[in-house]
Amino acid sequence: METIIYNIKSEGIVRRKPVLYFSVYGTTKSVAREIAGLTKADLVEIKPVVPYDSDRDHYNALARSVKNEHDKDMRPKIKNEIDITDYADIFIGYPIWWYTFPIIVYTMFDKYNFSGKTIIPFNTHLGSRDRGTYEVIRQLEPMAKVLDGLSVEMREAEHGAESVVNEWLKSHGY
Repeated sequence: METIIYNIKSEGIVRRKPVLYFSVYGTTKSVAREIAGLTKADLVEIKPVVPYDSDRDHYNALARSVKNEHDKDMRPKIKNEIDITDYADIFIGYPIWWYTFPIIVYTMFDKYNFSGKTIIPFNTHLGSRDRGTYEVIRQLEPMAKVLDGLSVEMREAEHGAESVVNEWLKSHGY
């Protein structure tokens, strides 16, 4: 698990925020790193107990497996514990799979209490934008504030999305 921790002291108070992300091919990870670097946030990967095949040559097998998870409403277990207790603002990133976020993201929302938190979603995609996932998060977490997300096309994410990430962060006061 890759975890990079930044603590920022302001007026004697430690202010922290995490960038939680799930990524198989590294696309969402690239955007997560960009956000963490620009905001000095903690970078925390959401890791499944049973890892997905990250070989792009096996994409069709991954797609079948992911569709099966969606069809059966499965909840893959998260390998690493993620403590969100001390965080107020939480970035959450994921790719779009089968027109929604990966099932492990549902597992995360089932497992952790985001009440009173501000969720700042972002996603990567192959042309489908966010597919309504920001609204799904609002429905899953009605006691959290969910800001407008950032949707980054895969090629842009893999070749540097610094300007679009920076512009989006500025729109949210970062």
